[in-house]
Amino acid sequence: MLASRIPFFEEAGYRLMSDTSTNRILVYDFKWGVSLAPTSACAPGYEIISDPKRLKDADVVVFHIPTVPDLRGLWKRPGQKWVAWSFESDRYYSRLRDPKYMRQFDLTMTYRWDSDVPVAYFGPDTRDDLRRAPALKTASVPLVAFVSNRFDLSGRFKYLKELMQYLPVDSYGLALQNKKLPEDKRQETKLETIAAYKFTLAFENSISQDYVTEKFFEPLIVGSIPVYLGAPNIDDFAPGEHCYINVAQFKGPRELAEYLIFAAGNQSEYDSYLAWKTKPLRQSFLDKVEVVAKDSFLRLSEKVRQMSAADRADVGFATRLTSTVSAVVKTVQHRLGLRE
Repeated sequence: MLASRIPFFEEAGYRLMSDTSTNRILVYDFKWGVSLAPTSACAPGYEIISDPKRLKDADVVVFHIPTVPDLRGLWKRPGQKWVAWSFESDRYYSRLRDPKYMRQFDLTMTYRWDSDVPVAYFGPDTRDDLRRAPALKTASVPLVAFVSNRFDLSGRFKYLKELMQYLPVDSYGLALQNKKLPEDKRQETKLETIAAYKFTLAFENSISQDYVTEKFFEPLIVGSIPVYLGAPNIDDFAPGEHCYINVAQFKGPRELAEYLIFAAGNQSEYDSYLAWKTKPLRQSFLDKVEVVAKDSFLRLSEKVRQMSAADRADVGFATRLTSTVSAVVKTVQHRLGLRE
């Protein structure tokens, strides 16, 4: 019976997480030289560890999918929860789209909004920064681009190259570079630069549902209109109505270039893309910010606690059921005059 076998499970390494013991979350950073383990605190009763040698001690193991080892060589202790963690697109890491592979995990913590613990490239700071007033547009050309990452499954390099045939573009990134920054203080310099342009190229390195990165939000913050190529459901992430230009709505680079030239020269058309700055942010966007406002590992520990409570309830039910069945069997045996 289950009740009598629980001690055996404990001897085999199985233990139900409890509210009184300290439960360990291991961030299994296998390949990268710098530990990925966050420095933020978890919920009370949880501890984050980062030494892969402590795999057996962990109650929860978070695997960073882009650097995950061959899981076939790892032993999963009974009762241990495995988590698939990734900010990266499933176009680059196809295992995220492989049902057989993903069945090895109990929870997902990815950019997908249907994951158990969604993670995002935006948060409360983004929400607050979006309230900035647009900067004065002083650039001599309408469009700016910062494209450096060599990864390209969206076709952005080819698209940008053709777009530049029909429209002046200041390109500061390593791809098709024709302008250089006098100094580079990373994001600070980038935001100061794009703020002076009417439009900013916001091309993701791949096209995937929910995969929306800082490329979309940075121009919105400084009042430059994002020209977006990426997630097909990008409107779900827009903080305001009519605040971006979707490349997917144009036949190709030539048609897009023609529209950008028109909008840049038509003040009322251009201003219509900035009207959202003077209005309340979309509630759908604010709801998303509310979800990710709390640290992702804190949300993970809370999710695991809920699962553990359900596990304990299941064991309690099984124990009560075992006792009930045992009592019924004894009653039947007694009435039939049978020996136990």
